[in-house]
Amino acid sequence: MEIHLIDGTGQNFVFPVNPEEITISRSKGVETVNIVSLGEYDFPAGERVKEIAFSSFFPAAYDPGYCNYQNLPDPQEAMNRLTTMMNSKSPVRMIITDTAVNVLVTIAAHNSTFRGGEPGDVYFDLTARTWREMKVHTQAGAGGAASTAKSTRPDTKKPAKTYVVKSGDTLSKIAKLELGDSSKWQQIYNANQKTIGKDPNRIKPGQKLVMPQ
Repeated sequence: MEIHLIDGTGQNFVFPVNPEEITISRSKGVETVNIVSLGEYDFPAGERVKEIAFSSFFPAAYDPGYCNYQNLPDPQEAMNRLTTMMNSKSPVRMIITDTAVNVLVTIAAHNSTFRGGEPGDVYFDLTARTWREMKVHTQAGAGGAASTAKSTRPDTKKPAKTYVVKSGDTLSKIAKLELGDSSKWQQIYNANQKTIGKDPNRIKPGQKLVMPQ
């Protein structure tokens, strides 16, 4: 399982250490109205925004026992990046692989903790709220027809990244360079089989390969 946050520019942030658990909270909105002489009545007001919360940490050093990849971000820089996403007015896309979570969210809060005896590591709690497109209905204009205005949905689709094959390259070497793991060469081959051909070992200088997302 991997947890991705992809911003509107296509920058993909992958959490280096998976949390022990992820909590998804759902609730139904209820509006309470006090009717004179009859008391309080509850009226359904639609589904509330979902919250996705988890806790993990940014390690200062790689450990194959729990790290998802080797090229770890600096813990302080990673926390600053989460802060930038939280303060942004645009949503980010959260993808949790091996689950059905693939939604636009806003980072509602994140808290960091520094523990004695573990210098450099930064522990954090993160809460994200699912983002909804706002719809604004306006009154009928001069022509008598009502109009509906929608906010523009940000384009958070990650642009395809390409790599031009150089002399001496192999798919394993490219996978290590571009994806941080030489064993992911098969993913590159699957995404570029028409370009490469039947033999993944016969790539040619000048070929433009699309990197898997």
